[in-house]
Amino acid sequence: MAKNFHDNYQKRRVLTSYLSVVISITLVLFLLGIMGLFLLNTKNLASHFKEQIVMTVYLKDNAKDIEIIQMQKKIQLNPAAKKVQYTSKEEAAEQYARDIGEDFVEFLGYNPLLNSLDIYFNSAYVNTLSLNQTKTEIEISDFVDEVVYDQPLVTLLDENIQRISFILLITTALFILIAIILINSSIRLSIYSKRFIIKTMQLVGATKSFIRRPFIWIHLRLGIFSSILALIALSFLLWEIDKRFPELEMMQQTNELSIIFVGVLILGVGMTSLSTFFATQRYLNLKTDAIY
Repeated sequence: MAKNFHDNYQKRRVLTSYLSVVISITLVLFLLGIMGLFLLNTKNLASHFKEQIVMTVYLKDNAKDIEIIQMQKKIQLNPAAKKVQYTSKEEAAEQYARDIGEDFVEFLGYNPLLNSLDIYFNSAYVNTLSLNQTKTEIEISDFVDEVVYDQPLVTLLDENIQRISFILLITTALFILIAIILINSSIRLSIYSKRFIIKTMQLVGATKSFIRRPFIWIHLRLGIFSSILALIALSFLLWEIDKRFPELEMMQQTNELSIIFVGVLILGVGMTSLSTFFATQRYLNLKTDAIY
C-alpha cells in the first residue's frame, strides 16, 4: 500500500511538472504571437488609421448641382482619393440634431449648415504635403466656401508611425529573448526534478545519448502541444478582432498569419528541444556529489 501511495505521488509530481511546463510555454508563445501580429501588421494598422482621415469641402449655398457633380467626379479621378461622399445640409442638420438631442433648426428658424463633400484618401497620400496640395486645388473653385481637415492629426501620424514601428521591433526582439529564457527555465526545472534518475542511469552504464533521448522526446511533444494550444488561443483572438474590426481584414492577411503561426510552432518545438538537450547535458556532466 505504501508503495502504491509512493507511485501515485510520483506520478502526480511528474504530471504537475509537465503541466507547469505546458502552461508556461503556452502563455509565452501566445504573448509572443500577439507581439508578432502587431509587428507584422504595423503597416496595415497605420494604413487603416490614415484612411480614416477625412477632408471636408464645404460648399456655398449658390453652388449648382452640376458644379457639385463635376467636382465630385474630378476628385474621384484623383489617384489620391479613395472615396467621396456628398452630404446635403438637410442630412447634416438631421445628424447634428441626433447628436445633440435637440432640433436646433426649429430653434434658430433656419439651417446654418452647408452642403459638403467628405473625401477619404488612400493611405500613401495621407501626408501634409499631398493633402495641402489637394486642398489648394479645391479651394480655387468659386462655389467652395471652406476646405478643412485635421492637420495636427496627420502630422502626428507622419511623425510617430516610423517611431512606433522601431519601438515595436525592439520590444518584440526583447520579448523573444525573455521567451527563450522563460522556456529554458521551465524545462530546466522539470529536468532538475529528475537529476537523480539521470545520474542513476549513467552509473549503471547508459550512454549520454540513450539518457537524453526520452527526455528530448517527452519535452518535444510538450513543445508541440504547447504550440498548438498557443495557436488555438491566437486563432480565437484573431477571430474576435476580425469580428469587432472587420475593416482591418486580419483574417485575409494569409502571408502574415502564416509567418506568425509557423514562427510560433518553430520556436515552441525548437526551444524545448534545445533547452532539454542542454539541461540534460548539464546533469550528465556533473559529478555524483554535485547533484545534491
